[in-house]
Amino acid sequence: MFGAGGGTSSYQEVRETDLIFLWGSNARETHPIFFHHVLKAVNNGARLYVVDPRRTGSAQWADSWFGIDVGTDIALSNTMAREIIHAGLHNREFIDRATEGYQAYAASVEEWTLERGERETGVPAEAIREAAHSYARADRAMICWTLGITEHHNAVDNVFALINLALLTGHVGRYGSGLNPLRGQNNVQGGGDMGAIPKHLTGFQDLEVNHEARARFEQAWGVTIQPKSGWHLTEMFEAMERGELRTLYVVGENPAQSEADAKHAMKLLKGLDHIVVQDIFLTRTAELADVVLPASASWCEAEGTVTNSERRVQRVRKALDPPGEARDDIRIVRDLAARMGHEWDYAGAEDVWNEVRLLSPMHRGMTYPRLEELGGIQWPCPDEQDPGAQFLHGRLWEEPVGGRRAPFNVVIHEPPVDELSDEFPIRLTTGRRLDSFNTGVQSGGYSSPLRRRESLDLSPEDCAALGVVEGERVQISSRRGSVTAPVRVDPTLRPGLAFMTLHFPDEVETNVLTIDATDPKSGTAEFKASAIRVEKLPSAAAVAR
Repeated sequence: MFGAGGGTSSYQEVRETDLIFLWGSNARETHPIFFHHVLKAVNNGARLYVVDPRRTGSAQWADSWFGIDVGTDIALSNTMAREIIHAGLHNREFIDRATEGYQAYAASVEEWTLERGERETGVPAEAIREAAHSYARADRAMICWTLGITEHHNAVDNVFALINLALLTGHVGRYGSGLNPLRGQNNVQGGGDMGAIPKHLTGFQDLEVNHEARARFEQAWGVTIQPKSGWHLTEMFEAMERGELRTLYVVGENPAQSEADAKHAMKLLKGLDHIVVQDIFLTRTAELADVVLPASASWCEAEGTVTNSERRVQRVRKALDPPGEARDDIRIVRDLAARMGHEWDYAGAEDVWNEVRLLSPMHRGMTYPRLEELGGIQWPCPDEQDPGAQFLHGRLWEEPVGGRRAPFNVVIHEPPVDELSDEFPIRLTTGRRLDSFNTGVQSGGYSSPLRRRESLDLSPEDCAALGVVEGERVQISSRRGSVTAPVRVDPTLRPGLAFMTLHFPDEVETNVLTIDATDPKSGTAEFKASAIRVEKLPSAAAVAR
């Protein structure tokens, strides 16, 4: 954000802040290590607000739980913003000095009275007012979010809505105040940092407009780099549909089971001319592949680095050799390059990292010895005397402001694409559980005392209305397809809201139900908001065994 694709704050600041919003995040189950920092803050007296349609395990620790209707995050943010402005609690000095676009933003939220906010979100007006005042008055406050914000058709605008609140109150660029996206998987942050985003070179250097950066890469690699963004994953599937993308190289992903509207995704994958999969498991995607390249388990069979959600780059050390014919990922890519006529002179992971340091200014000071000595370093770290940045955007508090002012963004509330109707009256939202991981490839091979198999979680009221009981197998249908699953009665769910995971696709292919409506800015599908109906099965099939 503001030109740097990472969270603004350190974990230490989370422990020492005064107020935390977990917005669209069940961190207790999906980021349990991070949630320990949240609990330390709570034990130190910090107020915790959880914004989530479900009363999750995280919400049970909160001072206030906002059980919003799915897809009304912008409505809630805009309502809070209007209340902060009308109460005179906005940080006018910070706004005038460090931001731009305030007047247009303030005008855009004027219609969001507390009463309208309550109608749209389902959150009581008085609760919204109290939270707005508490956030604005806090000395230090943080907003943390995850996929509950980003897996929507307006994902980027959802994030902008949260950034707007921080700018309105000055809760960014200072110790203990910030904006923190919690990354969904290990080293997602590192992947983005290294350039696994179609518009960016390593270090978030814009491929299209940063001519100086592009020239550095061209000189180092001896090639010409076209100033044109590539395709993100959603655009790749769109290109498959058009027939423009005919081959695919998949590294450590399982799109055959992780994509929304799974039947459509599988059809497109099966229609390709050639698929190469590089993975440590024979995933459903690997089963479709023409070539499978067995890779190493990077956490124990390879040297390298990872970056976590506080932007801390840390060393990974090899403990074991990869089994059988498996190879380290760097070696696989290097050997493929050699087959294509390019001899890359990397003796190992440290050589690759030193090239990163050469080309990415924000990593330049992070030598392997310093990473070892300091237990990791937070970027940016521009030279070997720099300790790294504990928090970002302190420049916004400089006089005059260093660099560009932080922009407000006008964001418009839009309901989910998959509308509820008499035929599909229940809102299905999806998520994860503590004991399992994504499509279950990594976690499904071992048992856990916490694990229960896939179910359709429904409120007691919906179960009564449908005439179904705990364990009864039902048919769940959306506009895209149908699956069957046993019912689980969940008293933390409100009527009209259902929950499923995608952890057990071989048993219940949840992503058959989800919609592939995507955010045009990020390409993220709206996994969090599908419309479904639930039907009883004939009695012979009704009881799950």
